[in-house]
Amino acid sequence: MDRESARMEENMTNRELIIELEKERDLTDTGFHQLLHDLTQEDREFLFARARDIREREYGKAVFVRGLIEFTNICRNDCFYCGIRKSNTKVDRYRLSPEEILGCAREGYGLGFRTFVLQGGEDAWYTKDRLADVIRMIKKDFPDCAVTLSVGERTREEYMCWYEAGADRYLLRHETADESHYQLLHPAQMSLQSRKECLYILRDIGYQTGAGFMVGSPGQTVDNLISDLRFLQELRPHMIGIGPFLAHKDTPFAGETDGSYEQTLILLGILRLMFPGVLLPATTALGTIAPDGRERGLLAGANVLMPNLSPVGVRKKYELYDNKICTGEESAQCRDCLSRRVESVGYRIVTDRGDCRDYFSNPSQGRIPHKT
Repeated sequence: MDRESARMEENMTNRELIIELEKERDLTDTGFHQLLHDLTQEDREFLFARARDIREREYGKAVFVRGLIEFTNICRNDCFYCGIRKSNTKVDRYRLSPEEILGCAREGYGLGFRTFVLQGGEDAWYTKDRLADVIRMIKKDFPDCAVTLSVGERTREEYMCWYEAGADRYLLRHETADESHYQLLHPAQMSLQSRKECLYILRDIGYQTGAGFMVGSPGQTVDNLISDLRFLQELRPHMIGIGPFLAHKDTPFAGETDGSYEQTLILLGILRLMFPGVLLPATTALGTIAPDGRERGLLAGANVLMPNLSPVGVRKKYELYDNKICTGEESAQCRDCLSRRVESVGYRIVTDRGDCRDYFSNPSQGRIPHKT
């Protein structure tokens, strides 16, 4: 971006910046600062309206649901914000068997789910081969379904094995793209470089890849958020998962203030303008911080929901943050409740794998430039 264009952007109103972002899918850092600092309620509603128009152009009124199976809360990591961190001795640990995981998928299939998300801590019992066997079982019984994995940082060999077994997607939130901020949130043995390398390996292998970050995590600045947007521009993920930081009482961040609900919605709108075809969830964390959080997320540009298919008896044990919603509902109850909520804001849940449009129209693994 040349200097004259940058000067023009600096003189734009918030609405003009939103229109510019929709047109160019990018702003200067100064432009992003303005949008993340200075939006009025009217500006926010304009942003959300533009985001809705784009998501409806790409996906119509469809909302995709992913059946979330939280199959283990055992984790080798000690992330300071996470309720199932290794050092939390108050967690009631559990691990679902492969047969129990398949049972969850069977129940979900009957409810109309066509994507299953296997999410868990970095549990050493689930080796490369054991998890590959689970993937094959699901694919054998439900060949029309997508399998998404979310099991953290692993080796290229493991990622490749699971991909060859039939896994379609992989979720690995980077949490923050700023090195010093990453170190504030994680123990010394974890590194941002390693996290980013995993994401690029996943894309290189051929996974539909998801990254994302917390909004309002301890020590986060607007510059950190802009770094997150820049990293996503480089990675070009198929899925972006963001949600407000929510404190857990048994972590080092127990006394920290929760992230901003309003800022999360603004970032959802910005992300939809930047990445028109991306799969963008309205997360459980949004529904936890506000009663209508997921509905408002859909109205800000999101198009994915991830209801819980885990056995009711273990849902409270997979508590990444305090007061997580939907821990006592049966899967069918949760599905029916979500359908009503989605319809209340003008959308509809569909029985569909819900693949990323960009994944088919632009499979290039290359990076895209951004403005400086």
